[in-house]
Amino acid sequence: MEYREYRRHDAVGLARLVEKGEVSAAELLEVALARADAVDGTVNAIHLPMREIARSRARTALTGPFAGVPFLVKDLGQHYAGLPTGSGSRSLATRPAEAHALVVQRWLEAGLVVFGKTSTPEFGAKAITEPEVGGPTRNPWNPAHTPGGSSGGSAAAVAAGIVPVAGASDGGGSIRIPAACCGLFGLKPGRGVVPDGPDVAERLHGAAVNGVISRSVRDTAAMLDVLSAPDPTGPYLTARPAAAYTDLAAREPGVLRIGMSTASPLGTPVDPEAVAAVEDAAALLTSLGHDVEPTVTGVDERQLARDFLTMWFAAIAAQVTDARRLTGCGPEGFEIDTQIMAALGRATPAPVYIDAHDRWNDHTRRLAAFHERYDLLLTPTLARPPVRIGELVSPAPVRAVSKALLRARAAGLLGRTGIVDTLVDRNLAPVPYTQLANITGRPAMSVPLYWTPAPLPLGVQFVGPPGSEGRLLALATQLETARPWFDREPPL
Repeated sequence: MEYREYRRHDAVGLARLVEKGEVSAAELLEVALARADAVDGTVNAIHLPMREIARSRARTALTGPFAGVPFLVKDLGQHYAGLPTGSGSRSLATRPAEAHALVVQRWLEAGLVVFGKTSTPEFGAKAITEPEVGGPTRNPWNPAHTPGGSSGGSAAAVAAGIVPVAGASDGGGSIRIPAACCGLFGLKPGRGVVPDGPDVAERLHGAAVNGVISRSVRDTAAMLDVLSAPDPTGPYLTARPAAAYTDLAAREPGVLRIGMSTASPLGTPVDPEAVAAVEDAAALLTSLGHDVEPTVTGVDERQLARDFLTMWFAAIAAQVTDARRLTGCGPEGFEIDTQIMAALGRATPAPVYIDAHDRWNDHTRRLAAFHERYDLLLTPTLARPPVRIGELVSPAPVRAVSKALLRARAAGLLGRTGIVDTLVDRNLAPVPYTQLANITGRPAMSVPLYWTPAPLPLGVQFVGPPGSEGRLLALATQLETARPWFDREPPL
């Protein structure tokens, strides 16, 4: 099989070719590896190649709905036994995982051929993918720009044609942001729909979930069928829909009432292109018979952002502490921004943390009230087109002050230097819309309907109530049919 033929198919289509004997798993793998050789020197999506492991697996008898399809997993939480899960950090770059993560085990049972792990920012803590370990991952649509984060390596690999779908995860937008940056489809499942484990019961109090980034809606739906089987050892036993997600995705969504908002929840600027993307989507939705109107969520989203960061900084502190315990490394094992976030997390009093977590309930109840009036919320996924590589790197003066305070063990002073505000503005202002779904545990998706004149992709986000993954997939299929994006290819 040649690359042009390979790219014509999504993962479901490739699996059907293997099933019919028209191509072998080994042949597909070699096409994927050749494509990686051709483009990964530019996009830098694959952090850890697994070529010989994959070649050996491709020669075995594979079964499952994705038997023989080449695949990449994210180098964060998606452990592959015997190989390091580096999490974008020097500290963990050589420590092998003891067991497969549950999602990786399910992907292997589905017959996928994993041939690498994709790049991520350190501990997935940024909406860009520019780790000091391995260097920046670049957007296939324009290598001067970011593919987003933290699943930026997976998104870049899919957009560049290395694989049709790749493993991803989302703790604050990390599936939807890269999907929006790279012209791809990204669904964040609701809390508890995809079980975690076995090393942890849930991540970030259930705000972080595993999933995929894909070029087709049906690939994401079929992957959700693979991943969403209940885990009796997990903290949730989420009710499954009456039909498979692949079937739900193929149904008509019906007439939906959709509330639209473009204002930044943080009160920060929104690029006219991001507004245009939502207005364009609203016009398309209206032409398809849906009711779309401007509205507000009623959620105090600036407070939600503060509560999100309280949790986020504490989580980074815990990950740094754990990495140091496991490896014995010192501060040199971590990037300066990670050290700042960890210091802020350690300086947060326990009552402040508990109060912030308790407010998640307030935010959830207000969004639930919104969904009593509207089936879905429509917003930009990004507040601006994908930023340039290096644009969000901490300025040298900030890094110097931070290092001095960290050496002096003056973490409490960090909050009074303006560094926190700088971190918030630099990291959340370009992506202020996505954290709402994580905090409230709602399913949400980014749909690639809009490209800027540059051209750069600029997706739009839909947020649904609990259990609305099927509705979101059905709407995405309708939009994909009305305005196809599968064959749009970056100029690599």
